[in-house]
Amino acid sequence: MSGSVGRAGNKYLVPAAIVVIILVVGVAAGVYLTRGSTSSSSTSSSGSSSDRVIDVVAAENFWGSLVSQLGGAHANVTSIVSDPNTDPHEYTTNPAAARAIAGAQLVVVNGAGYDTWALNLIASASTPNQKVLNVQQLIGASLDTNPHFWYSPYYVNDSVHSMYDDLVAIDPTDTAYFHQQYAILNSSLWTSYMKQESLVRQQFGGAPVASTEDIFLYMANATGLKVVSPPGFMTAVSQGSDPSAQDVANMENLMMGGNSTVHVLVYNQQTVTPLTQNIKTLATQNQIPVVAVTETIQPPTYTFQFWMGSEVISLQNALNSQALGR
Repeated sequence: MSGSVGRAGNKYLVPAAIVVIILVVGVAAGVYLTRGSTSSSSTSSSGSSSDRVIDVVAAENFWGSLVSQLGGAHANVTSIVSDPNTDPHEYTTNPAAARAIAGAQLVVVNGAGYDTWALNLIASASTPNQKVLNVQQLIGASLDTNPHFWYSPYYVNDSVHSMYDDLVAIDPTDTAYFHQQYAILNSSLWTSYMKQESLVRQQFGGAPVASTEDIFLYMANATGLKVVSPPGFMTAVSQGSDPSAQDVANMENLMMGGNSTVHVLVYNQQTVTPLTQNIKTLATQNQIPVVAVTETIQPPTYTFQFWMGSEVISLQNALNSQALGR
């Protein structure tokens, strides 16, 4: 990694160990990761105390899935970008999206550089008392930082906690219900997804892998894998531009080096180009396992954690098959 992408990843190397320790201890004790929780979250209840339903809009379905699980019966969540055939980088807004955002009490966006269209709609609507969770601002990321924040378990934890705080602020009567949902979600995130990443780190930490895009860098950081593909290649493909001839040649040489050089190629199947297809073909020809990832939840009916967990398991299986020489 290089530039701001590398700094964003390294920032969370030490907290990764802390988060894992907290989660392991917490799950064993029946207490889940709720760092920074407010005093109002000290009690929980199996029931709810009002009929209020909060209208929530998420710019993308990965954030929508999380806030929907937190809100439960007290949230009506609309995710705008969820089509598996749509590249989120190329999404074009429409009147329905504008109306949904204008009428929402809470809007969750990834941030400038990824869903600027949503920020523009929020500014145009100027809805009174509307809460906006901008993940980029929440984590303090600069405009040139890798924007695929939902692939970082640490950023996911921060975002889930902020969603919880916003729901409680909008509907304090149902704080106990939201706290219950929060505990359930944190437990599920650990067992379905984050625990699997810690296992990959234990088994394969330091293994060299390649990726067609920088979407994978946060997961690589969490799993301890060493991304060896040219940073310029990954960033250019992610942004829809052409990598330099040198970066393309270096990426092709990595693939032709075989699985002794690169153990796995991670391939974004939602933003396919002739260039990335060629890289995928070279990997297959040289016995490098290919792991598919997507920008949005696929299929859209999955929960966030099941989607992410499935991708991590596919990664683990590919690393296992390479280690066994299959």
